[in-house]
Amino acid sequence: MYLGMKVSVGLKFRIKRPKARLKLLFLSLTYQTKNHVRNCKNAAFLLALLLIVVATFNALFKFFAKKEFHPLDFRISLFTLIVFHIQLLIGIVLLVAGPYFSAISELGMKAVMGDAILRSNIVEHPLMMIIAVVFITVGYSKHKKKLTSTPKFKMIAVFYTLALICVLAKIPWNTWF
Repeated sequence: MYLGMKVSVGLKFRIKRPKARLKLLFLSLTYQTKNHVRNCKNAAFLLALLLIVVATFNALFKFFAKKEFHPLDFRISLFTLIVFHIQLLIGIVLLVAGPYFSAISELGMKAVMGDAILRSNIVEHPLMMIIAVVFITVGYSKHKKKLTSTPKFKMIAVFYTLALICVLAKIPWNTWF
């Protein structure tokens, strides 16, 4: 007896063995889950990039104009901090669960460091994004300790600008566009 199974792309497979059917179902679900996580990372990336640009320019403009620090400024910097930490967690999950992490065990670290694309995706990109999150966290923490508006905007402007530079420097532009 044949067991019918529909796969997400609309094709119909007939598989004789139930174990093979379960394995195909598991592989299909795993592939779909990884795609959902990648799509979440892409959406979180665009949101994070937009927020870091807005937070940085907001702090820079208000620092040079000597404006007062309002609750909206606090919320912008806090929301940027939260989104970047979520983005970091999603990135770590994709790094560990994705194909790049298995490349280290298969090829060895010497071969990974010898290949420019693998080195960029496995070592440089994650390290720079961690540094960017550290800059955002330090800038947010330091701004809370300041009592007046100008030093608050200065802390956010300096550290968020450094984070923006780190993010823009290691975005894999050839993959995205």
